[in-house]
Amino acid sequence: MGISLAAAELHRFAAYGEELARWRRLVSLVAVKSPLDVIVKHFLDSLSLLPHLPGEKGPLLLDLGAGGGFPGLPLKIVRPDIELHLLEISRKKVSFLREAIRKLGLTGVEVIPERVEAVMQAGQRAGRYDVVTSRAAFPTAELLAMGVHFLRPGGLLLVMRGPRTAADPVVPCHLRREKTISLRLPIRGYPRVITIFRKVSAPGKSTRRDVREVT
Repeated sequence: MGISLAAAELHRFAAYGEELARWRRLVSLVAVKSPLDVIVKHFLDSLSLLPHLPGEKGPLLLDLGAGGGFPGLPLKIVRPDIELHLLEISRKKVSFLREAIRKLGLTGVEVIPERVEAVMQAGQRAGRYDVVTSRAAFPTAELLAMGVHFLRPGGLLLVMRGPRTAADPVVPCHLRREKTISLRLPIRGYPRVITIFRKVSAPGKSTRRDVREVT
């Protein structure tokens, strides 16, 4: 994947994996069928977004329905300049996220214990974020509407999907589909699809057109 990790980052990923294993007895965080699943299906899958994050220092990133912290926390480990907000309604998962952040010694991370729909209905955090993402926590059409609400003009919505759920809904008028990347995760070769949308200042025509880039 072209990612080089320092010793301190590897140490944090190891501690993250240990914390996930400890909390799995209390709350359903991730599906694990083999020892490689956490590394490949969760850590590496999350890091597949790295090449598509803005290069400027300190982008403000919102992870919707953060669950066990994916993809937000792995991205924060490798890009500590990110200001990360994790929005999650489950009390048990919120407790896990706060404990994981403490154990990993991460700063610049906020856990928001709210329901996404309630935040949107209240008009909160609108137009604030440079990047919004979610890892298959919502149907694509819902996630696009969320992106319109939370993103600043010019901000990016990164939609992560498996190939079977890579739907092609009508794109809201304030979003422009930029490209879709098909990839396979290392080791296991699991297929993944990342679709990148950009929020535009002026509404355009809703479209199903797509530019596909296979990597």
